Amino acid sequence: MFNKICQVASLLSLLLSGSIAVFGYVAIRYMQSPEFERDLKNKVMGDLQDKMVDEIPKQLPKFSGPSIPL
Repeated sequence: MFNKICQVASLLSLLLSGSIAVFGYVAIRYMQSPEFERDLKNKVMGDLQDKMVDEIPKQLPKFSGPSIPL
């Protein structure tokens, strides 16, 4: 009986380790693909553009002083 439990546990461990290894390989391959890079850039730039529209008017001065003589 104990032998059977150990065999089942061993098989489950093998399947779990194998699936983690396969998932890691697929994830690394996807992260190195140009599609992932393009998608990430589009998300970041889209978020920045949305935030910059609101923030730029807050940061610009209303007027500037006279120029500094050299």
